[in-house]
Parts: sequence; C-alpha cells; structure tokens
Amino acid sequence: MNISVITVGKLKEKYLRSGIDEYKKRLSAYAKIQEIEVADEKAPEHLSEEDMRIVKKKEGERILGKMDADTYVIALAIEGKMKTSEQLAKSIEQLGIYGKSKIAFVIGGSLGLSEDVYARADELLSFSKMTFPHQLMKLVLLEQVYRSFRINRGEPYHK
Repeated sequence: MNISVITVGKLKEKYLRSGIDEYKKRLSAYAKIQEIEVADEKAPEHLSEEDMRIVKKKEGERILGKMDADTYVIALAIEGKMKTSEQLAKSIEQLGIYGKSKIAFVIGGSLGLSEDVYARADELLSFSKMTFPHQLMKLVLLEQVYRSFRINRGEPYHK
C-alpha cells in the first residue's frame, strides 16, 4: 500500500519532526509512506472572506497537483466523520481489499482546505471537533495509521 500525507507548509519544530520520523520508520514495515509538503500561501494576519478563499484556492491547487487520479483521498476536516482506531483500521483494510493501493491523507494549512480539495476528497475524516496545529495533526495521523496496521495484523499495541 502507498500512503501519502500531504500537508500545507514546512514542518519546523524538531520535536514534531522527531516523532513523525519515528512513525514513518515504523510504518515502513507495512506500507510505502510519502510525506509531501506544499508551500503555504503568504498572507497578512487579517484577511477578508474573499482573501481567505483565494489563499485556500491557491494552496488547494498545490495539493491537488500532488495526487494521481486513482488516489483515494481522505481529507482531514473538523466536519468530517469521527472514527475509532478500530474503524480507521477497518477502513484502511477495506481500501486494500477493494484495490485502492494509493491513499492520500490531506491536512490543510491554518485556514483549512479549499472547496476544490473537499470536492476531490473521497472521504472527510475528523479527529476531533477541536482545532489543532496542522503540524501536530501530521504526527497524530501517522500514529493512528501505524496503529491501524498493527490492529489489522493482530499485532500488539498499547491502548
């Protein structure tokens, strides 16, 4: 299985980088993991609704340019469906069974995702109704994907 994690912006925090690298290493036993970072759009602190839409559209175009037509896209979004770890594991397993060998998880920037990315997404996934920094979400996501593979293989993992 080929799993991509597409995010907006560069990861700068060393402690997050360390955790992400650890889970990428662990996941390499189960799947090919690709981390893709697209540039965030520079914008002033206070934006109008229209300016926010333009920024998200530009970032969205960069995101969409990084995925193939046959990729199953799971966009992380507050309004997405919440799943347990076991449900996420089952979803990943089912995708493999039905021939979806390319999965892309998409994490938007500070303003969120564009309408075009939402339209392209096959599924919206929510980890919480709370807002998290997108760099931290990458670490949490990779941990849960790793946990999913352990669950699917019947391998022990702490609860």
